[in-house]
Amino acid sequence: MSAVPDPDGDDLSRPGAQRYAAEWARAVRRLAFVPLSADETERLLLVHTVRLGQALLAPEFSAVAAEDVGRALVEAHLTEPRVLDWSVLALGDRFLARVLPGRVGEPEAADRVAALQGALAAGFARALRDRTFSQQERIARSAWQARDAVERALRDSEARFRAVFTGAAIGIGIAGTDGRIIDVNQSFAEMLGYTIEELRQINVASLFHADDAAGMWELYQELIEGKHDTVRVEKRYHRKDGSVVWTDLAVSLVRHDDGRPRFTVAMIEDITERYELQQRLRFQALHDPLTGLPNRTLFFETLGQLFGTAGPEQRIGICFLDLDGFKAVNDSLGHDLGDRLLVTIARRLADCVAGLGHLVARMGGDEFVILVDGGEGIDDAVGVAELALAAVSAPVLMGDQQLAVSASVGVVECPAAETSVSDLMKAADTTLYWAKAEGRGRWAVYDPERSAADIARSALAAGLPAALDRGEFVLHYQPIVSLLDGSMRAVEALVRWRHPELGLVGPDRFIGLAEETGLIVQLGEWVLGQACRDARAWHRDFPAAKLVVSVNLAARQADDPAIVDTVAAALDRTGLPAELLQLELTESAVMGTAGEPLRSLRRLAALGVRLAIDDFGTGYSNLAYLRRLPIHCLKLAGPFVEGIKAEEPDAPADHRDERIVDALVRLAHALELWVTAEAVETGTQAERLRALRCDTGQGRWFGPPEPAERITARLRGEVAR
Repeated sequence: MSAVPDPDGDDLSRPGAQRYAAEWARAVRRLAFVPLSADETERLLLVHTVRLGQALLAPEFSAVAAEDVGRALVEAHLTEPRVLDWSVLALGDRFLARVLPGRVGEPEAADRVAALQGALAAGFARALRDRTFSQQERIARSAWQARDAVERALRDSEARFRAVFTGAAIGIGIAGTDGRIIDVNQSFAEMLGYTIEELRQINVASLFHADDAAGMWELYQELIEGKHDTVRVEKRYHRKDGSVVWTDLAVSLVRHDDGRPRFTVAMIEDITERYELQQRLRFQALHDPLTGLPNRTLFFETLGQLFGTAGPEQRIGICFLDLDGFKAVNDSLGHDLGDRLLVTIARRLADCVAGLGHLVARMGGDEFVILVDGGEGIDDAVGVAELALAAVSAPVLMGDQQLAVSASVGVVECPAAETSVSDLMKAADTTLYWAKAEGRGRWAVYDPERSAADIARSALAAGLPAALDRGEFVLHYQPIVSLLDGSMRAVEALVRWRHPELGLVGPDRFIGLAEETGLIVQLGEWVLGQACRDARAWHRDFPAAKLVVSVNLAARQADDPAIVDTVAAALDRTGLPAELLQLELTESAVMGTAGEPLRSLRRLAALGVRLAIDDFGTGYSNLAYLRRLPIHCLKLAGPFVEGIKAEEPDAPADHRDERIVDALVRLAHALELWVTAEAVETGTQAERLRALRCDTGQGRWFGPPEPAERITARLRGEVAR
């Protein structure tokens, strides 16, 4: 007997391992004959207990140790099936509690135990099968040698064969080349529920299972035709009572001296319990333990098979479903109720498409997927999505709680030849995101053009940080002109991205992305610094112009506690007088979320910086706060100015926008604020704004956004005049 390994490990319990081994030994001796003493049995099983514990604790898990333990049980002649049953069940029921109490409750430990159970059973079965096959080989050789022995030893050989044939624990049957059964032993008869005499009147083909019959008869025909000498398969047989038995079948061909097929010898072992255990383990591996639905592994296995067999015209659809606000259910009502809700939703989804033959799987969490196979177009897939949404939306009663549940569904449907498993699932995930973004309780259909736009947008967002580091951003400046004398009083700094592939990209394509990613603060700081440098150069070269540079501040920049220090630092670095810098903020940023002005405004005004409200009139301006803010300028929103048009000869006059502008200008002047009109596109608009006593204008009529050197040239021209 080899030395017993030390069971001490990271958390391997010595007393627990010994107790478990003792229980195992008592069970083995109770269930079967054991050719060892009690102490020898316990020491042997302690070795196996420790090996299983060490396998569970291994950093890189492998179930090979459990398979070796299964083989070792057979080698120790512990082959009673009930021994295997007890060993596998105990490994799942009490092993962790006895041997590794510190790992109880860990999902990974449970998964490893399940794998060890299967490996132990598989090792036991393979060892038993190999031993049986070895016995079969010996039996077959004995039979052949007996038939070929000399005449004077024939009687003794037949007697020995008959003893083996009659007393063998496995079933043995002899049949002619026409399939008629010649003889069987008692084990064979008991396995199939017949008497020996009944089986001698039966053709082997009548015993084949209906689902195997065609293939088995073809295999049997090849055997008796001499194409094979032996055949070994796992197959089903019908018992006399109609039930099914799974067997490990080995069939050998016995030939005449001249090589012609003479008869067949079949050796058959009942493996029904092992097969059912394997099926249970497979079900557990491929189904969600909470809902009982197929899991993502089985879903992808099925989807892959579908793609592998799909014809050129076959269409495949996916409905990817996610519950709306499920996290709130877990957080407010508890995970137990959340799990019960998931079970209810899973049952409803399975029921609503049961008659359509579609696969419903749980992908994890509150995500489910329906595989639409055999549909004729997107309408079929959308119909499934609507059925699913209707099933989910019905109120769910949980005890005294009635829950209103909704879901979002991403729908993808296309010919199988035009996509792949990964692309199909990626499209479904993207479409589910669209449905979520559009509101609750709805479905969205995949749109390749929208997806391409999203990908391009994501690519721009991903390239923003590197673009800032590489200096790919540039500033253009749009003139702000006096409506009284036509002189340029200010310029607004507008950022552009000189993209290496897309060319000059306008701010409408990337400013929103910069705000979403948080890069707007860094980008805004760069814009502020560059605008101050350009403005300082204009002030140095054209001091009389007193040109103001206007810089937009995003809401996140305005909320940044360091904004005042950032502006002060930019003025200090460039030497630009504070009164030549104007910061533009939106109405919502100025007023704040609760109608309060930003705390930083007064500190910015104290620096001497001018402050302007951009797009005034389109937000929710609070006039009571407006008169108390340190604001210097209001920039009228473009839509009001666009409404001021030259009257067509036959068109009725509509002066509503003009009256609104008049009121806003009067309001601003009453508050001693400067007024700039944006989006001035025509001379008529400029003339009417001048008549309304608007101070300055900005728009295409006065010049488009231009690089800094063009503004320099314009200033030089004004000085020359």
